[in-house]
Amino acid sequence: MTTWTSDELTKIGTAEELEIASRRSDGTLRKPVTIWVVRHGDDLYVRSVNGRTSDWFRGTQERLEGHIKAGGVNKDVTFAEVDTDDINDQIDAAYRTKYSRYAASIINSTLTPKARSATIKLVPRPAGA
Repeated sequence: MTTWTSDELTKIGTAEELEIASRRSDGTLRKPVTIWVVRHGDDLYVRSVNGRTSDWFRGTQERLEGHIKAGGVNKDVTFAEVDTDDINDQIDAAYRTKYSRYAASIINSTLTPKARSATIKLVPRPAGA
């Protein structure tokens, strides 16, 4: 299994935003969407504030593959769902810490049960995979 390099984790984890594009069934990428990203340990996570029904989230479920851009890093990824309350609590804390300068109402949109149900772990794919 491919892992993030220390440099990639730092660059993506400290980036304000991330562009995410899921891969269609024909292999082409959808239009990128800009979202927030957080780092927890050696992993990177994103959430859909509109939950599992948002267009971009549903796209990630089609092939579980896509592409991200953040902090100068361009990377093909696999999308892995997260469904345990324990890790979601830690991801909540990461959102609160990283985006603390924003109004509570904005941060809280990433902490709702709907958003938590649409948490994705970004897993790097090997080049050419």
